Amino acid sequence: MISTEPGGNMIARKITLASALIAALALSLTANAESKRYLVQFKNTNTYKSVAKTVNSNMLVAPGVMAPLRLFNSDAVVAGALNNVELLVIESTDSRAVESLKQHPAIALVEEEIFHPAPRTIATFGGADILNAKPTVMARPWGIDAVKAPAAWNTTKGSGVRVMVLDTGIETAHPAMLTRFEKGQNFTSPNKGDMVDTIGHGTHVAGTILADGLNGGLVGVAPEARLLMGKVCSDVGCSSIAIASGIDWAVTEKADVVNMSLGGMFISNGEAQALLKAEAAGVMVVAASGNGGMNTVSYPAAFKTVLAVGAVDSTLTKADFSQWGPELAVVAPGVDVLSSLPLGAGRAGNVMLDSGSGMTEVKSAPFQGSPVASVANTEMVFAGLGKPEDFARISVSGKIALIGRGEITFKDKVANAIKAGVAGVIIFNNAPGLLQGALTEDGSEVAVPAAMIEQKEGEAMKAALISGANVRGTVEVVRTDYGSLQGTSMATPHVAGVAALVRAANRSLTPEQVREILKSTATPLGPNNENQYGSGLVNAEAAVAKATSMFVGVQQAAN
Repeated sequence: MISTEPGGNMIARKITLASALIAALALSLTANAESKRYLVQFKNTNTYKSVAKTVNSNMLVAPGVMAPLRLFNSDAVVAGALNNVELLVIESTDSRAVESLKQHPAIALVEEEIFHPAPRTIATFGGADILNAKPTVMARPWGIDAVKAPAAWNTTKGSGVRVMVLDTGIETAHPAMLTRFEKGQNFTSPNKGDMVDTIGHGTHVAGTILADGLNGGLVGVAPEARLLMGKVCSDVGCSSIAIASGIDWAVTEKADVVNMSLGGMFISNGEAQALLKAEAAGVMVVAASGNGGMNTVSYPAAFKTVLAVGAVDSTLTKADFSQWGPELAVVAPGVDVLSSLPLGAGRAGNVMLDSGSGMTEVKSAPFQGSPVASVANTEMVFAGLGKPEDFARISVSGKIALIGRGEITFKDKVANAIKAGVAGVIIFNNAPGLLQGALTEDGSEVAVPAAMIEQKEGEAMKAALISGANVRGTVEVVRTDYGSLQGTSMATPHVAGVAALVRAANRSLTPEQVREILKSTATPLGPNNENQYGSGLVNAEAAVAKATSMFVGVQQAAN
């Protein structure tokens, strides 16, 4: 009698299909560079392995170079094999060939490459300390203490654990990353070694997870863990094939934790299969719940084997942008999160004011679109709300305009000021805290430096100017290697760092056990309406203690 396997696939049938599939592979001279890419999923493991053996062994013209290869004599060129997650990558210009492959009895799925939105940074809306360029000593970011990482460091700082970040790349020369970065691969380009982070998102995420804190520098949650970077997102988005390839590499590298501060409203079948294979291989995956402020957790965070993370601010209140729902597991700091940025990519504002008693520095935040420039010890003029009629009544040429927030956009306020001939702009808030707004929509820079100051200082300078006092100011925008951002993207690496500490404390834990530990030890927050906080704020101290006790319990049982 012929034995069968679950799903009704007879072994004899599997062998026949595998043999037929390999026999149908034919060499091709070229692969069209403009062709679309697809992920191919097979109906069973044996068939995939047979095909992959041909692809990986017989059709390599040099290490890492694929000889052009067609599947079933059609215009479907094999571009690669993701062996750990059992997916084949093909390229084709012929939609009929793709439809034909979908009907093949050995193939479960042929799925066209999709692109999720590229991760973007959200301007910070609070009073994070502004740093000078390349500081030698930095205050510990508030989120590190909020998740109680320092208390967990008494047990472990993550030594021996490897965290893979699937993101936009990494600034490998950043001082916070020099001792942590191990290796990287670029899955968005043929140049696999190009880790350049043109967005800054991946560098910021990595710093929160494992910046080393040496010599008083930036410190992450797990400062002795090692970093693997998989660049899966470019300016055009995050490819489903790149993501699946990154997860495949995580399995190859036996990564302990994968951080995915990315996603969208759906997940491809190929990505789902890759995540299931990662779970089976012992790879823990953490992802961001999304920044749409809605009662829906985005993918891959909502997938069953992924730990979904939402964001809270420094008062431990849910951030307005943080998405939530039944899949949400825990929350972590996601507002005013200070971390690393590509060298020189950060911007810091330096504002000093003098109404008669000497120059005094005040807290400030530069506007996005402000140039790196300085206007020092210059006469200031109050320009109302920065409307055209406000400038028509005063002379501001060569001076610093002090403008109140409200009624019109920051962009229009500064544009009106520049048209009137100002040397610099200071806008004061009409509410507590700071707001880092944008002066342009395309990322370009305006002609003069512009920064925001807080309401209290602005109102005081306004009153002094209205009374006729001689007020002078300095406004400058400088480059930095650090910056404060917000988003569930910033919350997720806090949790990935805690997961790294947990895995360092107990190497025997499965991904499912790590998820349960993080949820069961989280600090409840509330009111937790509609699961807006999941199990609560992730707690490194309690999570590491529980992981350690489980390890001790296993050891005692073994003895």
